[in-house]
Amino acid sequence: MFRFVPTLLALSTLIAFSFGSAADAPLLVGFGEADVTPQLGDKPVYLAGFGQNRKATAIHDPLKARAIVLKHGERKVALASVDVVGLFHASTERIRAALPGFDYVLVSSTHNHEGPDTLGLWGPNPFKSGLNPDYLKLLEAQVVQAVLDAEKSAVAVTARIGTAHAPELLHDGREPYIKHDELVVLEFSNAKSQQRAGLVVQWNCHPETLDSKNTEISADFVGYTVKELQERHRCPVVYLTGTVGGLMTSLHVPLRDADGRPLTDGTFAKTERHGRLVGQAASKALEQAKPLRLTPIQARSREVYLPLENKAYVLGWQLGVLQRQAYLWTGDAHKAEPAPAKEFKKPLCIRTEVAWLRLGELDIAALPGEIYPELVLDKVQDPADPNADFSEAPIEPAIYKQLAGPHRMLVGLANDEVGYILPKRQWDEKAPYCYGRAKAQYGEGNSVGPEAAPILCKAFQELVKK
Repeated sequence: MFRFVPTLLALSTLIAFSFGSAADAPLLVGFGEADVTPQLGDKPVYLAGFGQNRKATAIHDPLKARAIVLKHGERKVALASVDVVGLFHASTERIRAALPGFDYVLVSSTHNHEGPDTLGLWGPNPFKSGLNPDYLKLLEAQVVQAVLDAEKSAVAVTARIGTAHAPELLHDGREPYIKHDELVVLEFSNAKSQQRAGLVVQWNCHPETLDSKNTEISADFVGYTVKELQERHRCPVVYLTGTVGGLMTSLHVPLRDADGRPLTDGTFAKTERHGRLVGQAASKALEQAKPLRLTPIQARSREVYLPLENKAYVLGWQLGVLQRQAYLWTGDAHKAEPAPAKEFKKPLCIRTEVAWLRLGELDIAALPGEIYPELVLDKVQDPADPNADFSEAPIEPAIYKQLAGPHRMLVGLANDEVGYILPKRQWDEKAPYCYGRAKAQYGEGNSVGPEAAPILCKAFQELVKK
């Protein structure tokens, strides 16, 4: 069943925090980790990210919730990441409610396709949810624990930032072919001992190397990326997923093993190789890392409403497969009222969130889904393909153009999972199709609708400029 929230909370809100302390106050940073691997037993564990009824048969490697807490003066923020396919906004709200005293908490997912269904979309059939409420409750509690452990371990640190480009580790699965191949690494060192206190890695790729036939629970390549960095640098690691729409994927990336033999999608050999290569790219980025100032801290977030135009998602809500609150869409992206259960006639929308963090010299954009690289890098096709469904639609304000700081980073699936966020003028569901194709490309079927990108990009632009 859907939860109805009080009308006051249903209103779109703008939350802005701007805080700092004395110039000599140290930056304190801590890391935490908690296990979120589901137990296999009497109840089936449905794996997420591909088709229905893919049941887990074994546990290959653990799933983790990882967190970093940054404290400056009397203020503190947390960034958490979980090895699952996604979490709805309600999970973020419950996690925040369990963490009083934090000025801002960001909860993201790696978008792992080899973990349990945490959204309800991949159950035994399209009409039955694959979500285990007890597991979701445990997962949320473990995220809270990871954040609390990170806070307890916080020490005074210095920071550096490094970047690298690794286009060879990405496959773009949709025209126009635009890769977001920048990898960002933050390195924290104990201010007294100079020993590494931890790393944060942000990379833009679907963790789906194991493909659809795998039935063993795994963190996919992300687990091996973290393992590679932990082994090499002897410190905690937090992995953040960035731009994964459009489609940034590890599938179809040609890789070879140490002896030069080709590796195949759907194998743990390729998954480990890919993850370790991402980790090695991060280590190379650290070789050129530069000092980074991460104070003062600002964090702003804004709730927005997105029209729910995907008929399959509407049906899923009506059947109770998609267990999230729906609202009545009136055309206003900043105001809506809860929809009655199983509303069949009126247009619906969902409530989500965009956020912007400025940590000293680092700008972080936080978007609630799988955004396309074009919308981040200001590379939306222009002119549009004449066969696009909305070829005359205005180009959305690019995310990175809004970030004025010397360094930048994007966190995708941040605080919610609303599916693909694609440029409206590249929407292509109706024949004739773009690029002379005989059928539509993959993407639109996993989006709430063509208005998602215009609303989210505009809301983010307004948030930063406020």
